[in-house]
Amino acid sequence: MALCCGGHSHIVSAFFGVVAISLLLLLPVPQAQAQAHAADPNAITKANPLVNHGGQMLKGNINLALVFYGQFGRIQKNTLRSFLGSLNTNGRVGVGGAPQVSSWWSMLSSYSPTAGNINVKVVKQYVDPQYSLGKIMTKDFIKIHVQKAVGEFPGAVTVIVAARDVTVDGLCMGKCAEHGVIDGAPYVIIGNPMTECPGACAWPFHKSDYGPAGAVLKPPSGDVATDAMVISLASGLASVVTNPFSTGFFQLGQKASVIEASTACPGMFGSGASPGNTGKVLVDPLNGGAYNVVGLRGKKFLLPALWNPKTASCWTVM
Repeated sequence: MALCCGGHSHIVSAFFGVVAISLLLLLPVPQAQAQAHAADPNAITKANPLVNHGGQMLKGNINLALVFYGQFGRIQKNTLRSFLGSLNTNGRVGVGGAPQVSSWWSMLSSYSPTAGNINVKVVKQYVDPQYSLGKIMTKDFIKIHVQKAVGEFPGAVTVIVAARDVTVDGLCMGKCAEHGVIDGAPYVIIGNPMTECPGACAWPFHKSDYGPAGAVLKPPSGDVATDAMVISLASGLASVVTNPFSTGFFQLGQKASVIEASTACPGMFGSGASPGNTGKVLVDPLNGGAYNVVGLRGKKFLLPALWNPKTASCWTVM
């Protein structure tokens, strides 16, 4: 069965019994996320696109230092690791038809004519199950983790994943992931969306807190928090690559909110998507989980739309 999605044709193996669905879901639009709605004068459009402010983006080989802060289940850690390991699979997944994680990741190379392949490697990871810095993640605590993570890997990007019972300062205020720079080292931090604004950050696997109720998708891993964290992590990585030092690709939205590669296209996952409509995605016949890409060993993920600088429009992987 052929799925024609925004110029991409994907022939899905009958073996997997995959079907396409088009779900109209209401986009959670807290004030800081409303930039991309058509009624918003600051919406990112061809007339008001993301702008390159002259700063550098991350290119070539990128080292990641992965930190799991707090208590995590096996599914959560393995799923996030599998997503990171799938970014550069480049045809080695072996699942016929469905788009690959690497196809989504390669869109970021179009932000710079000299970017080439952006290769990601996790060079260090550690778990802090004892909450050594407490259960409120402040900027000072983030700095300690970044310094520890990149000690022997200068310039590495630290990815901090906070457990369910950890509150991340700055999240749950119109954003589900945050990135920044400490001592010249970029970092990304995400929280657990079941405690950090589930009505916004766990959507579309959780009922939205905003507007009329819409259909809720089933998570491909079977765990709502895990697959929502994948979306947040994907969004955070896209932003840190294209705007690592707050001098790259971005646009200012309402009340000086920063709109970046992924947040320019909120709530969009497949062809025909628009704000409030996820578009066509695939459904796993085994568990009903919704996904739009596959990774290593056939692992399924739902990844967000990205801003395409060449067409000045939102782009979905299928």
